[in-house]
Amino acid sequence: MSDLDRYLEAATRDNTRRSYRAAVEHFEVTWGGFLPATADSVARYLVAYAGELSINTLKLRLSALGQWHNSQGFADPTKAPVVRKVFKGIRALHPAQEKQAEPLQLQHLEQVVAALELEAEVARSEHDQPSLLRARRDTALILLGFWRGFRSDELCRVHIEQVRAVDGSGITLYLPRSKSDRENLGKTYQTPALQRLCPVQAYSAWITDAALVRGPVFRGIDRWGNLSEEGLHANSVIPLLRNALQRAGIAAEHYTSHSLRRGFASWAHQSGWDLKSLMSYVGWKDMKSAMRYIEASPFLGMARLEEKVMPG
Repeated sequence: MSDLDRYLEAATRDNTRRSYRAAVEHFEVTWGGFLPATADSVARYLVAYAGELSINTLKLRLSALGQWHNSQGFADPTKAPVVRKVFKGIRALHPAQEKQAEPLQLQHLEQVVAALELEAEVARSEHDQPSLLRARRDTALILLGFWRGFRSDELCRVHIEQVRAVDGSGITLYLPRSKSDRENLGKTYQTPALQRLCPVQAYSAWITDAALVRGPVFRGIDRWGNLSEEGLHANSVIPLLRNALQRAGIAAEHYTSHSLRRGFASWAHQSGWDLKSLMSYVGWKDMKSAMRYIEASPFLGMARLEEKVMPG
């Protein structure tokens, strides 16, 4: 691979690259389309999957096809009027409410952390190192993910060398890149220590019991308690979270890794954080992104209104 190719590849994130490759393959192999495509063939492709694929998936397919044509020096058929009109018609005839992860409420955060702490105590008393390590890791991952509003891929990219944790004070960590960091400038995140459900204390306990000194913070653990040299894959965070919730007696089928992020956003919103502060803390660039995560409660708003109009 030439230097030019390496830089061009680095400009597109791995997940986006994989998604685009899969989308182009779907157009060519699954549907039987030809590249370069015509506007008419793209429109017919959209029609073929209008009732089967979500609006967001169809939008991704169009982006992938457009990117392929631009990169190969061909005119982009996805921008043609007929394609835009067909896509608008699909939106009108196949409206679908966007599926969102169930936010992890504070009471369930308390419940799962209490269960994990009990697991750690039992494991220590029984000299069960694998179970102790899993309990410590899961506690640290869940609390850091919640209080920092991290995505799963951000949690999986945290490295010990880029973390400074001071018990009773707070935790500071640096991520060289993230989804919200479009320019790949890197960003420093901070979270304070708490009296309860403390992410700093949980992080320190995990690092100490695992005897980690460098590399990824969150790793796989085998049945004998051996730690992987590699960090967890982002896709493994959902089963890890659901498993921990189920062991704590919480129905977990509607939870995903975004439940931590949505849970924190809902808690902060209901605790009186203004939207600007919340967006800055979590890393949202526009209000539309923030509102997708906030669990709005009309009853909360009614209660506040009542406080204002009722005589004291």
